[in-house]
Amino acid sequence: MEFLTLVYVVSALYLCSLIWKVFVQRRDQECYILDYQCYKPTNDRMLGTEFCGKIIKRNENLGLNEYKFLLKAIVSSGIGEETYAPRNIFDGREGDPTLMDSITEMEEFFNETIAKLLARSEISPSEIDVLVVNISMLAAVPSLSSRIINRYKLRHDVKVYNLTGMGCSASLISLDIIKNIFMSQRNKYALLVTSESLSPNWYSGNDRSMILANCLFRSGGCVILLTNKSSLKHRAMFRLKCLVRTHHGARDEAYSCCVQKEDDQGRLGFHLGKTLPKAATRAFIDNLRVLSPKILPARELLRFLIMSLIKNIMKSNTPKSSSGGGSNSNTTKSPLNFKTGVHHFCLHTGGKAVIDGIGMSLDLCEYDLEPARMTLHRFGNTSASSLWYVLGYMEAKKRLKKGDKVLMISFGAGFKCNSCMWEVMKDLGDPNVWGDCIDDYPPQCLTNPFMEKYSWINEVEDPNTYELPDFLK
Repeated sequence: MEFLTLVYVVSALYLCSLIWKVFVQRRDQECYILDYQCYKPTNDRMLGTEFCGKIIKRNENLGLNEYKFLLKAIVSSGIGEETYAPRNIFDGREGDPTLMDSITEMEEFFNETIAKLLARSEISPSEIDVLVVNISMLAAVPSLSSRIINRYKLRHDVKVYNLTGMGCSASLISLDIIKNIFMSQRNKYALLVTSESLSPNWYSGNDRSMILANCLFRSGGCVILLTNKSSLKHRAMFRLKCLVRTHHGARDEAYSCCVQKEDDQGRLGFHLGKTLPKAATRAFIDNLRVLSPKILPARELLRFLIMSLIKNIMKSNTPKSSSGGGSNSNTTKSPLNFKTGVHHFCLHTGGKAVIDGIGMSLDLCEYDLEPARMTLHRFGNTSASSLWYVLGYMEAKKRLKKGDKVLMISFGAGFKCNSCMWEVMKDLGDPNVWGDCIDDYPPQCLTNPFMEKYSWINEVEDPNTYELPDFLK
């Protein structure tokens, strides 16, 4: 009897130890954001309306028709007058960049932002265990990650990942790498560095599909400090709930809609094809199919299932009509109500059309779209780092409260759609880079001043007879 009792006790203790081990292991597999810092370039790199006009004018490959196209593109882009560009553009060398231009652009971002983040977080560079850097359109030797290691003297055993070519969705790809490392290694700090190098990638030709990139992309970047240390949970800003990646590179139409290439005259640029909206929609739908069960409550999924069954029954009992009439206005709208599981939507600022399209698909209101619209207006499309400026706007407006869920959605060349859900760990209100202007947003009017200054170009019919205004001469 005593032997059986001993066996039961030992078995119970062993089972309890296994349960405790699993609990501790899962607890240390969480992915927390301790802090993040967006990059705000200096004011001497700010692109005003008149200077943008001068940049366009000094491109000798553009003519009257290209001027009219650019005016329409810029006015409808949703970008304001306070975005930033690389220094070589202000020096008039956008058509003849050097490697040093690219390195200097990145080092300005690294040196200011990383130092500020580590100082505020009271984390020593030697404590960083993982470094992930994503700069899509610059591959330097030594790598940009090596330059960071040298600048901040990181440990010799730091795990380093240097990503290129991942486009505007690279930030969440980097996050996925860190998440997977945290699953297998305990008590780690990770530094995620995301930006884009625009210095060598300004297009100086006249191909309309490649000129568009000049209108949308602007300088920016962000550094994020993450950990899986459960002891730092009380300091964390966000906890990662789930992350979903979708890649349609196997589809030729999607693969070729965003491509860095040379035009017919050999000028390097970034091509944005006419199939881009279609490719983005398909990737977005496939991503939502996987994401929805992970983030929506059971009652919403059950409602969707019942409504789908009713709709299919009614459809099968209704005779087919040959007229083909009816409205198609809601064909792109999701039948799921994502607001039942999401409080805030952090959308990629790929342009006004991108924000409008996601808003229509998810049936979002202007309040939901405001952070993305204001980020696009103030900072432009800063590529992979744009999501963090949108998040910063929400925080600066004191929207983020403990327990809220934030959904991030990004798109990138390849073609990719990546998304993730964050849980807010405490009430947040740090203005980050929005500190000096958050009270001015949203402005009463987002009308781009380009139309007021350059609308005369639409009235010109003969390209040989028009005269430039004084500020463009």
